[in-house]
Amino acid sequence: MIALLRWVIWRDMVLAMRRKSEVLTALLFFVIVVSLFPLGVGPEKNTLAIIAPGVLWVAALLASMLSLNRLFADDYHDGTLEQLVISSQPLAVIVFGKIMSHWFLTGLPLVLISPVLGMQLGLDSDSIVILLLTLLIGTPVLSLIGAVGAGLTLGVRGGGVLLSLLILPLYIPVLIFGSGAVESARTGLGVEAHFSILGAFLVAAMLLAPIGAAAALRISLD
Repeated sequence: MIALLRWVIWRDMVLAMRRKSEVLTALLFFVIVVSLFPLGVGPEKNTLAIIAPGVLWVAALLASMLSLNRLFADDYHDGTLEQLVISSQPLAVIVFGKIMSHWFLTGLPLVLISPVLGMQLGLDSDSIVILLLTLLIGTPVLSLIGAVGAGLTLGVRGGGVLLSLLILPLYIPVLIFGSGAVESARTGLGVEAHFSILGAFLVAAMLLAPIGAAAALRISLD
């Protein structure tokens, strides 16, 4: 299983590196959206610090959605996905590997660049650390949930819009507790409850989302 997981991750990352513009799209979108807020709201440091948790988390959520419709699409169009589905290997493990590669290419860069953008919006050092940790826990949840929606809308005309409608309601709890943890850290309140709930979301998503996405792919291919 470990060898299969490593092969899927390596394969998807090598293929993605051949389309570097698509890989950079989510990161550039994240940076541009966050950077525009000081221009629209104004340079007042206190105002920017108040809206910073919500702005950063909403931008990260939208950026992670940009490449979801391509999570399975390329393999679907060239017939590779059908071969993976009918192979003797567990489809849920293959799907989990594809989700991990999506997070490495999309979610992890957002996490790494977030401290710089947090400083740009006037967050203090403690809040930036909390922001980094919440994104580190929360962005994999976004990829895991998004994979189920990507599987259900695979091959559907206008699937991008349908995908957004399906997964956005499921993203809201992650958004609330992720941005809430940063806001609590900024105001000096405890963040343990927020991290506990985000951790529960991550564990539940890791257990259920690959199975759900695998089932969704089988439905879409039937």
